[in-house]
Amino acid sequence: MNQKVLLTKQDIDSILHRLACQLIEKHHNFSESVIIGLQPRGVYLANRIKNILENEYQIKNIDLGFLDITFFRDDFRRNEKSIEASETQIDFLVENKNVIFIDDVIFTGRSVASALNAIQSFGRPKTIELLTLIDRKFCRHLPIQPDYSGKSIDATITDKVKVYWKENADEDQVFLITN
Repeated sequence: MNQKVLLTKQDIDSILHRLACQLIEKHHNFSESVIIGLQPRGVYLANRIKNILENEYQIKNIDLGFLDITFFRDDFRRNEKSIEASETQIDFLVENKNVIFIDDVIFTGRSVASALNAIQSFGRPKTIELLTLIDRKFCRHLPIQPDYSGKSIDATITDKVKVYWKENADEDQVFLITN
């Protein structure tokens, strides 16, 4: 098993600022837009993006929520082991809003498809976009692509991408693990 560093702390910091600027270009003051981190791993990235927008670019009153997709997954009943759901925290309306889903890695696209189903429980958004830190551009099972991507990588189906955030690890880093 080989482990290669894809992104260092400095790389991640630079990418997060670029992604925040791209969001500002399209969503301006976020009065009609909301950010929703996909549980569990999109939460760290969503919090970071919101903090950059508020602290570095003085955009206030950004609605931030977290969406659990566990029971909307197409493989929910196929798992042998019991699944633990995360908490959904959306205390605002998504009806007619521009929703920005945030997740750390897009791989097959199935998690995003589940999120598209799950968000309908909270209203009908005007638009839905996807922001990811890592786009594993091969092995997509569904025709879903990110609107904003930090880094695109070529990885086989057996490779793994591990994202570590300083909130739950020693420091920010992204690794590609190959067999």
